[in-house]
Amino acid sequence: MRQHLVTLALVVPLLAAAAAPTAVVTTPQVRAELVAHAPEGVAAGKAMWLGLKIEHQPHWHTYWKNPGDSGQPTTLAWTLPGGVTAGDIEWPTPVRLPIGPLMNFGYEGTVLLPVALSVPAAFNADTLAVKLRADWLVCKHVCIPEGGDFTLELPVAARTAAHAGLFAQARAARPQGVAGAEGSVVVQGHELVVQVAGLPAAWRGKTLGFLPETPGVIHNAARPQTRWQGEVWTARVPLDPQRSESPSHMPVVLTLADASAGLSVQLPVSGAWPTSAAATPPLPSPGDAPVGALAATAPLGLALALLLALVGGALLNLMPCVFPVLSLKVLGFARQAHDRRGLLQGGLAYTAGVVLSFVALAGLLLVLRAGGEQLGWGFQLQSPAVVAVLAALFTLIGLNLAGVFEFGAVLPDSWAAARARHPTVDSFLTGVLAVAVASPCTAPFMAAALGAALTWPAARALLVFAALGLGMALPYLLASAWPALTRLLPRPGAWMLHFKVLMAFPMFATVLWLAWVLGVQVGVAGMVALLGVLLALAFVAWALGSPTLGPRARGGFGALALLLMAAALVWAVPALKQDVVAQNAETAQWQPWSRERVARAQAAGQTVFVDFTAAWCVTCQLNKRTTLAAERVKGAFATQGVLLLRADWTRRDPAISAELARLGRSGVPVYVVYTPGTAGPRVLSEILSVSEVLGAIGAPS
Repeated sequence: MRQHLVTLALVVPLLAAAAAPTAVVTTPQVRAELVAHAPEGVAAGKAMWLGLKIEHQPHWHTYWKNPGDSGQPTTLAWTLPGGVTAGDIEWPTPVRLPIGPLMNFGYEGTVLLPVALSVPAAFNADTLAVKLRADWLVCKHVCIPEGGDFTLELPVAARTAAHAGLFAQARAARPQGVAGAEGSVVVQGHELVVQVAGLPAAWRGKTLGFLPETPGVIHNAARPQTRWQGEVWTARVPLDPQRSESPSHMPVVLTLADASAGLSVQLPVSGAWPTSAAATPPLPSPGDAPVGALAATAPLGLALALLLALVGGALLNLMPCVFPVLSLKVLGFARQAHDRRGLLQGGLAYTAGVVLSFVALAGLLLVLRAGGEQLGWGFQLQSPAVVAVLAALFTLIGLNLAGVFEFGAVLPDSWAAARARHPTVDSFLTGVLAVAVASPCTAPFMAAALGAALTWPAARALLVFAALGLGMALPYLLASAWPALTRLLPRPGAWMLHFKVLMAFPMFATVLWLAWVLGVQVGVAGMVALLGVLLALAFVAWALGSPTLGPRARGGFGALALLLMAAALVWAVPALKQDVVAQNAETAQWQPWSRERVARAQAAGQTVFVDFTAAWCVTCQLNKRTTLAAERVKGAFATQGVLLLRADWTRRDPAISAELARLGRSGVPVYVVYTPGTAGPRVLSEILSVSEVLGAIGAPS
């Protein structure tokens, strides 16, 4: 209900503005006003200006003519009497607006977008009626398309100068031309070499900013290499990897930290442009927030995010990736079923392990993202080394459950005694292990909460992740604290030995999944190398920990096992370091995702279905082998002519990470449908159903 009220609060002012044109339009984010400046009245040859004054609420911004990596510039459409014309917007010098790994250009605070007005000599009315349709995109953590219809009546004979100071400030903030300045741009490989001479003396030797007026050319967030040689300023500016423009000349704005206005320079371009990765303009959706239909909704409040995280954490227990840890908890409950105090201590310790691990993992993620890394939830399984370590850990747990070895025979006596004296430590470590395997999964309600949390300050974000951990541990905490539930468990007995061996098989199944993930990341050779290490590890565990071997046999087999382990590691480590994504060749049905493919399909009026997936995401694989493999779904894809794109996030991919952030998500799976004639993408639920997919692509169900 709160979200609907906030959405209405956003929409009602816009509807009111559309119904009753006025000189002022107010929304919760901006106050926009149509103003004029005609100090000598309205007449041919006289200086006259119109302008849209935008006052932003704190931390909100609108965009320059080149919005940067995302966003949209403000547009002005005038309706004027016959013969009266309005010029282009005389854009003030923008500020840089970093949004995570992106860089945008725009305005905060108060800005005036002025245009020059020209009146013909034959104009003889008493008043000049001005109508304006203005549209702008205003962004903070979310982006909201807004606009309004404005009217203004200017007296012809009287002076209009109430906003003289505002127009003077706007003229002063406009990039200034430099008499005698000249320069050039030379395309060299994947960068531009920019040289400019003749800049004012006060600018020489200073650090300058470089803002091209043409979008889609340079890597806006990259820091150019600059230097001064006498009066000549040189900069090496990286090209945008997704460059969409190859201009023959570039109007640019140079900025100085302590200058209110930049310098405008026209630079000819020479050299051969490299083959562009993008043949079409970028998607119109803003890149620093959720897009399309999502952009029009209000951001989550903290209370709602905490509730979604709590429920999502509880549902996380139903995800396949958590099944192996469930078996450990069931075994622990069976052992302590009639030890009331021990059961409660175990539940509290498990809860502490889960919550603290979620918070620690989230803290590491936030630190890395603050350092510029493009990461999302489940990022640790994008590392082959982490996947290999987890596979080894689950192999050892499975072998222990199967009775191949005992930890007490391998650990020093003091460690084993401490473990026996403190069973709560086992419960705590089980909670840590649960987070290690559960974090790649996304349960219902989790995505929105985590997507919002990663845009908030660290303290609020960590609180959401703590709620997620509490939700995951809550069923076990309640079961350990509720006597009626524990009385339903059978008494310890011989059945527990068989159950313990049975629980080894979910562990081995997890190892199989992790080996497949590694194979996708580093190829078949790396996967076989991992299996070799696991085989050697199993031999080491048996040789050193088998209760059936005597001291002499254990020493001999143990030495041999350690030698084999060393040989396996020598073979495996180079294979695990390969930077190869040995993904099977894409079938004819699915193509690799890119923003450009989506843009081209949208321009052609084609429906697009995007699968953001990863090999380590079990929910992704279940959806892929169930709903997406259903004959009805595949038939509807073909009948409707849907373009199928797959964004594989198995290994770190900054482009996919940025796109997930635009969609308000921080992990996979994410399923997005673009349909012709709609304002933005539609994000489907994490657990797909056939009816949901068919409805999203407009196919009969």
